[in-house]
Amino acid sequence: MTGTTNGRFEGTIALVTGGGSGIGAAVVRQLDRERCAAIYVADVNEVGARTVAATTRSGRPAALDVTVAAAVEAQVERIVEAHGRLDVVVNTAGVDDPRAKERILAAQLSGEPLDTFRHLEDEQWRRVMAINLDGSFHVLRAAVRAMIPAGRGAVVMVGSSAAFDTLTGYAHYAASKAGVHALAQSVAKEAAAFGVRVNVVAPGPVDTPMAARTPAAVRQALEASGPVGYASPEELADNILYLASPGASNVVGAVLLSNGGRFTV
Repeated sequence: MTGTTNGRFEGTIALVTGGGSGIGAAVVRQLDRERCAAIYVADVNEVGARTVAATTRSGRPAALDVTVAAAVEAQVERIVEAHGRLDVVVNTAGVDDPRAKERILAAQLSGEPLDTFRHLEDEQWRRVMAINLDGSFHVLRAAVRAMIPAGRGAVVMVGSSAAFDTLTGYAHYAASKAGVHALAQSVAKEAAAFGVRVNVVAPGPVDTPMAARTPAAVRQALEASGPVGYASPEELADNILYLASPGASNVVGAVLLSNGGRFTV
């Protein structure tokens, strides 16, 4: 059931990166409904972070660029200094590539074979990797550095079903998210010995502001790719917060598919 309020996170201190919109914003609001004591709403878009935090009781906005390791470390350190601990970290910060999507659209409209990879520029590759994979590394490393000394904590990373069912013409995005999965699963095996759980949610298409920027024809093709259309951010928030909750105490290193039945692994 979406939007349940049962207090699983009562008294919890949480950090949500990418919390200024989309899946991250839905996670923030659900944590607030479940009586989280303090939710740090971190986003590179400070206006978005402030806007989302203002809709909650316990949200606290924080401007944060996950590609800057020192900034991530400093933010986590401030949280621990203020509260003595950090219980939950959810990393939803991520980016797509509009230029690649435009090429996908052009191929759909022309009927020509898709020809994207040989035109992929270094700058496109680095942007996607810097935010999706390097950013995930920075957030996950800072989280376990804070949690391991306390002997407890839960981290949930957002990957993508595109890491398994790779999208033609979107190699850099698929590679970045596959890297997130492997990173999280390896760290999960290590961190579990210290009482820290790390898991991943791998969404299919989700109705977020990022999806809204997808060309209509590409969006329609994605929507038609499975028996269920685009998921809502709230549905993903439910999945994420299950993994972060005490109810998933024996779930470690999982990659939870949330793709509307498009495929199974």
